Amino acid sequence: MAISYEAIRDLTANLYEWSLKKIPEDAKRALETAIASERNETARKVLAMMRQSARRAEESDRFVCSDSGVPVYFIKVGTRAEFSGDVKRAIRDGFARLVETIEPPLLKHVTDPLTNERGHAGKDMPIVSWDMLDGADYIDVTCSPKALGSGRWAELQIMSFPTIQEIEKYILEVVVRSAAQQCPPVTIGVGIGGTFDHCAKLAKTATLRPLGSLNPEPKLAAMEERLTAAINQLGYGPMGTGGDTTALAVHVEYSSGHGFTPVAVCFNCWISRRTRARLYNDGHVERVE
Repeated sequence: MAISYEAIRDLTANLYEWSLKKIPEDAKRALETAIASERNETARKVLAMMRQSARRAEESDRFVCSDSGVPVYFIKVGTRAEFSGDVKRAIRDGFARLVETIEPPLLKHVTDPLTNERGHAGKDMPIVSWDMLDGADYIDVTCSPKALGSGRWAELQIMSFPTIQEIEKYILEVVVRSAAQQCPPVTIGVGIGGTFDHCAKLAKTATLRPLGSLNPEPKLAAMEERLTAAINQLGYGPMGTGGDTTALAVHVEYSSGHGFTPVAVCFNCWISRRTRARLYNDGHVERVE
């Protein structure tokens, strides 16, 4: 058997809808942990409101946030996967069908940067990044819609042979510049090394890791812990109300490169939007997140 156009169309549309109506299980746990450890009374109330909002959205089949963002997918194609239809067209058609059927309706967030006109379709939409999986007979699809709150404040700087201290200083400067405008408590993704484009992708995919997981590289694991502690001492707190909980986690990924070293920083808001599933050659779907 082969993976069909219809299967890809339906799965990618479903992943987007699921990501809008339910926060990941690890995000729920992170909110509970934050409520238990937060010392600021106002911050605790805001965190509790977030928890309740997530529960109500899931129970009533409504959006957690009205800003549904734009559809963004990370697709890993197994080298043993087989296809019987047009893959890219299936993803576009899945989004178009979802626009017509989803309740509540999606607002017109897709924006033409040349005219600022808004709609539900546009060039390169949905946005898809591709990778390969050796030996797999499936495609692994992650959907992580990007909205204005967290999307606006990402930054990248190219340095020459920076030290760890210089890299951490830059990351903290980015967080301070964005203050609480990325809808905290946030997951912060950091990419180090590679090239301009690869580094930005590293930062984005870092936000997709399970919340609180540590990089297996000891130097980066220590960096993640230092940065999370430092950022939570800034006092911005949930939605800028003050408190100890500005970052749920800082996740850092790296790549070898040249002497120039890009450093990218991006954010995922408190909802931690991401859904993930695998679609196999025989047509069955395995939900991962």
